[in-house]
Amino acid sequence: MQSNLPVNKTMNPLEWGLLLTLSILWGGSFFFYGVAVRELPTFTIVAGRVCLAALSLFAVMRFMGLKLPTSRRVWGAFFVMGFLNNVVPFSLIAWGQSHIASGVASILNATTPLFTVVIAHVLTKDEKMTVTRLLGVIVGLVGVALMIGTDVLQSLGVNILAQLAILAAAISYAFAGVFGRRFREMGISPMAAATGQVTASSVMLLPIMLAVDKPWILPVPSPATIGALVGVAILSTALAYILYFRILATAGATNLLLVTFLIPVSAILLGVLVLNEVLLPKHFIGMALIGGGLAAIDGRPIKAVRALFAPR
Repeated sequence: MQSNLPVNKTMNPLEWGLLLTLSILWGGSFFFYGVAVRELPTFTIVAGRVCLAALSLFAVMRFMGLKLPTSRRVWGAFFVMGFLNNVVPFSLIAWGQSHIASGVASILNATTPLFTVVIAHVLTKDEKMTVTRLLGVIVGLVGVALMIGTDVLQSLGVNILAQLAILAAAISYAFAGVFGRRFREMGISPMAAATGQVTASSVMLLPIMLAVDKPWILPVPSPATIGALVGVAILSTALAYILYFRILATAGATNLLLVTFLIPVSAILLGVLVLNEVLLPKHFIGMALIGGGLAAIDGRPIKAVRALFAPR
């Protein structure tokens, strides 16, 4: 789905509305997971998510008159992207959320841009580290360390392992972000890339789910759990991808990065108001530090402060 519209450096009200909606959809994925993990095992949740999302995106592509490529090289890339962007992080987050609050998981997942900066510096030629970005990474990682706390030095309990799993998911997302740059070079439309990767993820996850979870022996899930699974697939995956590429086409990748600041807010509010989760002061301080690190990486808040105090 390519767009001929110009990329706006300053977002208009419609784009801000789409960005806020996207943050709610992606923040909602942590809420939906928080509901689903109470009755369903990890791979059943994740396989259901990508399969339903793939069917939804296929329907959208058919409606738009788009087709998936058939090249083996392209499908090889779809499988790598699906592994890095769906199979690994979705599974780690779903398992992690069976042990920690959805709000904590969303905050830890917000470190993805921190890891992306480091990985892009090593693996690309045009996204090298700057002093400001390095400062942002350091501040953000301090926030992560504060959230996890000193317990990690004493024992590796399941709570600590769950937090580390969310961080590992963020690292996988970061590798996926760098790897996904090649789809543009291959001439693959963003919608086709999204559909291809969730389709490839479905192919990988279905056998694992059948072998490990044996869903036919599980109790029938409640309507709330089924609703959560449909929600995370249709809203937080399929619809979120459509909005993602719409914003990317007109507002650009830099503006789209702002959604990272907003996702934990919606996830925390949903977790506290609906799931009765409780967050500690260290989680809010950690989120503030992670947000500060992301602001330094983004660069625009610093430029705005400099412009404010610049001589006129």
